Amino acid sequence: MSARLPVFPLGTVLFPGLVLPLHIFEERYKALVRHLVGLPEGAPREFGVVAIQAGWEVAPAGPPGRSGPPGGDVTLHEVGCTAELRQVTELADGGFDIVTVGRRRFRVAEVDASAEPYLTAEVEWLPEPDGPDEVSDLLATRVISVFRQYLGLIRPDQQEITEQLPEDPTVLSHLVAATAALTVADRQRLLAVDDTAGRLRAELRLLNRETALLRQVRAVPVPLSELAGPPAPN
Repeated sequence: MSARLPVFPLGTVLFPGLVLPLHIFEERYKALVRHLVGLPEGAPREFGVVAIQAGWEVAPAGPPGRSGPPGGDVTLHEVGCTAELRQVTELADGGFDIVTVGRRRFRVAEVDASAEPYLTAEVEWLPEPDGPDEVSDLLATRVISVFRQYLGLIRPDQQEITEQLPEDPTVLSHLVAATAALTVADRQRLLAVDDTAGRLRAELRLLNRETALLRQVRAVPVPLSELAGPPAPN
């Protein structure tokens, strides 16, 4: 089953169930928020969040009186997650502060940069697990154990965090993927895994790798992507 969605390219990966606040200041995304707010009561107010593979979130400024392409010069990853609009605060400058929650994963089939001021895309919904899974339950127990060790190395307040870890394996897999200090590439690979057991197995490998590294160097790695930024306009 396919659908057409507004698309918001970001330098991060959104997972189902995770909260994503955004500050909206570009005209194209102000138009997107106004479109969502103006939908009929009961209509789903959601857009697709897709991590950027190459390029920048903010479109380069063009000559006065002209705007660049709606998506800027970006290349998107193939798999994204919808963001459901939960809260909108309009600002004095015409921008918005919004709060969204990740809902469902999709694969981008085709991107359209001309139909709207913002990007839209034809997407295919990806399957989600339903019902209990004994393998995932066993893996979740192991992931919680390793994740607690990992958090103990990077966060002094990890006890408060680990007390709130979800028992549901799918929810846990998304939370670990979103909160561990992983690169965008690592998170993107986890988002693209279709089954919970496969995602938990991959997280075990990543957490064991990161925990061993932290114990050796006693430092928290910062992904290079987080140190980068778009070039300043001339």
